[in-house]
Amino acid sequence: MRRILVLLLVFSPAVGAAVEASAEAGGHADPVAHEVAVLAIVLAAAVLGGDLATRFKQPAVLGELLAGVVLGNLDLLGIGLFEPIASDAFVDMLARLGVLFLLFEVGLESTVGEMRQVGGTALLVAVAGVAAPFALGWGVSAWLLPDAGLYVHLFLGATLCATSVGITARVLQDIGKSQTAEAKVILGAAVIDDVLGLVLLAVVTGIISAADRGGAVSLFDVGWTLLKAVLFLLGALLLGVKIAPRLFSFASRLRSRGVLLVTGLLVLFVMSWAANLIGLAPIVGAFAAGLILEDVHYRDFLDRGEHTLEELIHPIAGFLVPVFFVLMGMRTDLAAFGQSAVLGLAAALTVVGIAGKLACGLGVIDKLTIGVGMVPRGEVGLIFANIGLALTVGGQRIVSPPVFSAIVVVVMVTTMVTPPALKWSIGRAEARTP
Repeated sequence: MRRILVLLLVFSPAVGAAVEASAEAGGHADPVAHEVAVLAIVLAAAVLGGDLATRFKQPAVLGELLAGVVLGNLDLLGIGLFEPIASDAFVDMLARLGVLFLLFEVGLESTVGEMRQVGGTALLVAVAGVAAPFALGWGVSAWLLPDAGLYVHLFLGATLCATSVGITARVLQDIGKSQTAEAKVILGAAVIDDVLGLVLLAVVTGIISAADRGGAVSLFDVGWTLLKAVLFLLGALLLGVKIAPRLFSFASRLRSRGVLLVTGLLVLFVMSWAANLIGLAPIVGAFAAGLILEDVHYRDFLDRGEHTLEELIHPIAGFLVPVFFVLMGMRTDLAAFGQSAVLGLAAALTVVGIAGKLACGLGVIDKLTIGVGMVPRGEVGLIFANIGLALTVGGQRIVSPPVFSAIVVVVMVTTMVTPPALKWSIGRAEARTP
């Protein structure tokens, strides 16, 4: 760990100086040279941060986020070389692609059949896991940010609805409990929770976008946005059943290299574009694309000994997704925590964020374990917050930099507390079982 910290302190200024030099180079310099230098810094920070988090038995995503926070706030120590990276258009585009691949991977890891197997119990947990944090988040925002306006309260409530299925799934795998009844309910509920959260995000962003255009937001507008989101997801499932097998059957006859990967990417990009076309966030389409693509659809490729689509996508996501987390960390302003109001907001949102998810375990087996498993916000919470940075009403951002920083704290704390808390809760339940 000490070696990693030394590398960050020694290596970062040297590379930063090289980046600054490349930016000031003459017209003979290839424009890509500056961007690849920037990308080298981001990826190096992601790798070192992920390793550091793993050494402390925490998810790598937490380390990537913290590495970004360090790089983005070195200007507080008089090192301002890395500050422009947070607004670099090239890095921002890679991060946006990383989000699409992240949601695509989450969709690939889930199937409609698995969602049906856990049935009503998981649905009950998921609905409660969305409703309770939404109401509590709205209440805290209205209490601590009374002058912020309705749309800020609405969006903060929606942000707290997210659940990171990846973090909980990793913990359950590490302790060998991924096949237990509780694990199936948690993971099934987390997937349904993601779907409900994305639908809610679509509704909230639709309302805010309509308000920014100067239009009055009516119940019809809300209902229409909700209907579009539901119809899109249902249409995606129908597409998966009817068209995807035929598409991959045709693709299997092509003799080009990498046909399976390219076909999967086509589905991902087309679905993301289609979601945006009808007014939904592209991540809704990315998740739906992953959900409809199951191994059975491309069995011809597997029979030839090729890798699964999930295995093929993983290296690309391994490159792009850390860029997103480091960039989100770099956009976190530590100076904002000098304001007591920001610290108070971060603390209050963290408390209600945890309490809202714990409440969703009521009425099901092993209430505490179910609730704890739903606590981490992880990457999904950051995705929601990042979308909020781009939303405006009357020229005012819905998520200001201080509020964004408070949300990052919620993500960090809920991500850190879940692994040890989940292990403890499962151990407690097993100790009580005769």
